[in-house]
Amino acid sequence: MFGKFFRAILPALALSAVPMAPALAGSASDAPIASEWRNPGDSVHVRIDQCGAALCGTITWASDKAIADARRGGTEQLVGTHLFRDLKPAGPGKWSGKVFVPDIRQTFSGTIHFQDGDKMVGKGCVLFGVVCKAQTWSRVR
Repeated sequence: MFGKFFRAILPALALSAVPMAPALAGSASDAPIASEWRNPGDSVHVRIDQCGAALCGTITWASDKAIADARRGGTEQLVGTHLFRDLKPAGPGKWSGKVFVPDIRQTFSGTIHFQDGDKMVGKGCVLFGVVCKAQTWSRVR
C-alpha cells in the first residue's frame, strides 16, 4: 500500500497543513458506485460506495500479509476500514478527499480518478500536493 512512502515523508507532513483540492464539476453518476477494485499487488480489494453526501472506499478483502502489515502499524481491523474517505467531485470522473494508510494509521489528502471503466488511479499527497504517490487499481467487478 502507501505505507513505506508516507512513513519516509511523515516528518515533513507534520510541519505543513495539507489542503484539499477545490470541488469542481462532477456528480455521483461519474463514479461506478458499488464497484470493487484491487490494488496492483492484489493484496487489498476496495468497494466504492456512496457514504452520505460523499463517496468512500471500504476494504472488503485483504491478504494475510496486508492484514499483518496493518496490525503492525496499529490498525487492528483492516477489512471494513474506509481506505478512501469523504470523496467529493473534483472534475469528470475525479474525486477528491482523504486516503487512509493503515500500516501507519495516517490520513492524507488524496484523489481517485476513474479511467476507461476498468482502471482507478488512487493518489495520496503531502506538502501541498507536491509529493504524491499513485497506484492504479483494476476493477474486480
